[in-house]
Amino acid sequence: MKKVIHFSRYIIPAVILSAVLILSGLFPLFTRGVNFGIDFKPGLVEEVRIVPAAIELNYTGSATIAVEVNPEDISLIISGVGADNTTLVYPYTQYATVESLVAAVSSVEGLTASVVTPGAATKGLFVNSAVSSVLTSEPYRLYTAVNGQLATVEQVREILSSLEDVSVKVAGSGVDEVYQIRIGDNSDGTGSISGMQNLVTDTLGAAFGTANIAVIKTDFIGAQYSNSLIVQSILLVAAALFLIWIYATIRFKWDFALASVIAIIHDALIIISFIVWTQMEFSTTTLAAVLTIIGYGINDTVVVLDRIRENSKVMNTKNFMDIVNQSQSDCFGRTMITTITTLLAVISLWVFTSGSIHDFALALIVGMISSAYSTIMITSAFLAVTRRNWKPSDEVKNIPVYSEDVVQFPSGK
Repeated sequence: MKKVIHFSRYIIPAVILSAVLILSGLFPLFTRGVNFGIDFKPGLVEEVRIVPAAIELNYTGSATIAVEVNPEDISLIISGVGADNTTLVYPYTQYATVESLVAAVSSVEGLTASVVTPGAATKGLFVNSAVSSVLTSEPYRLYTAVNGQLATVEQVREILSSLEDVSVKVAGSGVDEVYQIRIGDNSDGTGSISGMQNLVTDTLGAAFGTANIAVIKTDFIGAQYSNSLIVQSILLVAAALFLIWIYATIRFKWDFALASVIAIIHDALIIISFIVWTQMEFSTTTLAAVLTIIGYGINDTVVVLDRIRENSKVMNTKNFMDIVNQSQSDCFGRTMITTITTLLAVISLWVFTSGSIHDFALALIVGMISSAYSTIMITSAFLAVTRRNWKPSDEVKNIPVYSEDVVQFPSGK
């Protein structure tokens, strides 16, 4: 028989450690608060690139020309007075450089095109989403990020530090790198999306040049939606815990079921404490990590509880913690192998990704370590209390008394 690890000896230190970790996270939760993402906080999120323009377009004709930039080509949609309602398509394979594209579009009557960044490739061109795609006499710019950004993220943070409740982080890498700027709506929730957007772009434009600011994407969350999302998220986590408790109650006795729920509540609180400590942005992705750990943690816990239930039928001992120690020892190798192999994949996500997936992976790493710990120690601690007056059932009375490391069988058996 495998050597028994006496986990019960470490129950009191484990409970003290968990209490300290959770309380040290809950205290700043009420003093400093959670760094809510845009999903849970009213405000604006813009993805911005600070790059030079590659091409400038002007139109002074009587028709209406709209520019459409696609992954494989650029289209000019011509309509209105004096036009034949046509669409001119310029594939990147045929017009590979900005010079060749400018020469082609300049043939359109009334349209003036000029090269701003010589030698730039047309593939990968993008536009400022905050500007209308309909051409006018004002310059309409197509941008390129091949030569990188004109400002570092530290410079962007310094420039925007004069604004209230602003955070800046980098998403993507290389030519796909963008600055994700979040500005909270600290008014009564009636803040104008255009006003907040202009505040950001004007501030950046004053520092780096208006012509070099390209807004890639804009999202705005209203106060009513963000508040309802917070309530729904709390209800979602509570519903998950309740359903798991119902399942565990049906499968096990009440104290086993409650032990499993307490263990996964412990894991959720550890993750929340970690999020508060690090001020990691709490978004729907982070919430998904919490729910993932709840589902992941119950798997190991159920396996251990099932082994405890089976051993309680065959081990004749007056100390229920002997059964817990034996069962935890039986499952310890499986718990460690499952946790370590899963952690290898999650650590790879954490190392090689960025943005919300990076935060998701980091929350999972903390949750998985906590899950393995709570499966072994927290469930044992709770059962040590509820089963302190436990007595062997009648079906195990005739089974020899269990010893710490071996089970003694009568001779001839």
